[in-house]
Amino acid sequence: MSIIRIARAEVKVLDLKESVDYYTNVIGLDVVGESEGRVYLKAWDEFDHHSVILQESDSAGLDHLAFKVETDEDLANYEKKIEQFGLTLKRVSKGTRLAEGEAIRFELPTGHQMELYKDIQQVGTRTGSLNPHPWPEGLRGIAPHRMDHMLLSGDDVEGVTRFFTEVLDMHQSEKIMTVDGEVMIGSFLHARNGKAHDVAFIKGPDAKLHHVGFSVHNWYDVLKAADILSRNEVQIEVTPTRHGITRGETIYFFDPSGNRNEAFAGGYIAYHDMPTITWTEDKIGQGIFYHRRELIESFGKALT
Repeated sequence: MSIIRIARAEVKVLDLKESVDYYTNVIGLDVVGESEGRVYLKAWDEFDHHSVILQESDSAGLDHLAFKVETDEDLANYEKKIEQFGLTLKRVSKGTRLAEGEAIRFELPTGHQMELYKDIQQVGTRTGSLNPHPWPEGLRGIAPHRMDHMLLSGDDVEGVTRFFTEVLDMHQSEKIMTVDGEVMIGSFLHARNGKAHDVAFIKGPDAKLHHVGFSVHNWYDVLKAADILSRNEVQIEVTPTRHGITRGETIYFFDPSGNRNEAFAGGYIAYHDMPTITWTEDKIGQGIFYHRRELIESFGKALT
């Protein structure tokens, strides 16, 4: 069985029109469809119909995250394994959302709603697949290559890690432990795709979104993102810096509803057979913000 990658985030926003303007002109995503109360978007280098859905709501946060699997048999087998793990699931019918096939939906030990699916309409990238140029003309805003990962909060970090590693056969690239080594307070997980992480969890309130990360090409693009954010008077939480965890370059900022976003570049290649890197709680500041070596208060408290 094979999980390909994290592939979708449905994000709840307070003002749909304002949010569409932000995600298209500041982030630089393209609108690919609309339905009642939802707008579907993709990055220029993604070939599936959408990776981000904005859902108008009376509260910000995450409706669900979704991973793409390789075959119909994978979907059926994962359904059995998820039920054996003890999670309650349901089938999501084809066509429930635009361009999507059938999915299975279940609640993670951290309270988040998650889906697995195989089928989604492929619309191609803006560069095409025949003799493509490195990037297309007419990019807007930060213009990330893709929706890259999510960081979520919940109490049962160990339980959700067991689910992803034992049921979904994903790999834990890094973890954060208390100094005595007794309690896991952070977990970074990836599919068999070479990324440092597709999803991560930190110990905190259940069912909360910490951030949605978008992949840009390099350190210069992170700096350029900061300029674009400042020009558009977007609230920046952390100016460009480096992570110790994953080694990526980063900037954090907030959408109009208060959902945190990240422009993320770099990071190491993660293999399924690599040992898990361990950070201790007393070094978490250096792990998250390698240069300043300490957390800022909002980073742990601003959750949606």
